Amino acid sequence: MSGLRDAERASPRTFHHADFPSPKVREAKAGRTVSVCIPARHEGSTVGSVVRAVVQPFLASAGGNGLVDEVIVLDDGSTDDTAEQAAGAGAQVVRGVEAEGGKGQAMAAALAASRGDVVVFLDADVANTTPAFVTGMLGPLLFFDDVALVKGFYTRPLHGEPTGGGRVTELVARPVLELLFPELSEVRQPLAGETAASRWVFEKVGFADGYGVELGLLIDVAQLLGAGALAQVDLGVRIHRNRPLDELRPQATDVLRAALARAPR
Repeated sequence: MSGLRDAERASPRTFHHADFPSPKVREAKAGRTVSVCIPARHEGSTVGSVVRAVVQPFLASAGGNGLVDEVIVLDDGSTDDTAEQAAGAGAQVVRGVEAEGGKGQAMAAALAASRGDVVVFLDADVANTTPAFVTGMLGPLLFFDDVALVKGFYTRPLHGEPTGGGRVTELVARPVLELLFPELSEVRQPLAGETAASRWVFEKVGFADGYGVELGLLIDVAQLLGAGALAQVDLGVRIHRNRPLDELRPQATDVLRAALARAPR
C-alpha cells in the first residue's frame, strides 16, 4: 500500500494481458493467496468453459501451476444446470438465493465465501474466457503495490459486426463518467465484470446493489485512493450473449442510480 498516496492525482494505467505472462505472474504471487469468484445465474451453457479456463492451467489440485488457490461459483438462484456444470468443471459451488441485491449481492456473497488475499471476479456468460483473463487481471495487482483495482476491457462484437456491443457502457456509463467523474473518463469498460482487487479493497468499499455494482466499485475506489490506484487491462475480444433493449433498461437505471448517488454535490 506504500505507493497509494502517490496515485491520488494520477490517471488509471492501461496494460495488455500479454504484458503479464503466466510464469512471471506466478512468481510475483510471492506467497499471497488468489481466489477466482464467478457469480452466476442461469448460465449453464457457458459457466463450465469459464471455470475450465481457470482450473486447468492454474489450480494446483487439477494439475495447474498453482497461481489460483480456489475457484468459487456463486450460484445465485439458478433453475438450470449452472451448479452441475460448474462443479463438473472443477469449481467449488456456493448456493445463493435470488434476492433484491442482484449482482451486487451475489458478488458480496462470493467474497464472503472466498479466502484469497487477492480476488478476481469473472462473468459466467462469456463464451471465450481464456487463461489470459486471469493472468491479465492479476498482473497489475501482483507487480505494482500502488494498484488497488483492476478492470478488464475488450472489443465486443454485436450481431456479426466486430464492434457495437456494450450499449449500456457506451450510452450511459461512459457519458456519465465524462460529465460527473472526468478523472475516470479514460476507463474503457467501466461495467466490465472482469474485476480484481486485494480483499481489503473490496471489504473497504463494499458492493452496490444490482448492475450498479461495477460502476460503484470504480468510483468508490477512485474516491478513496485516487484514480491512479486503478488499472485496466486489454483482454482482447469478449464474446457473450447480447441482451435485448428491454433487458438493458433496468441495467442502465442501476448504473445511473449508482453514479448519481456518488456524484459531487
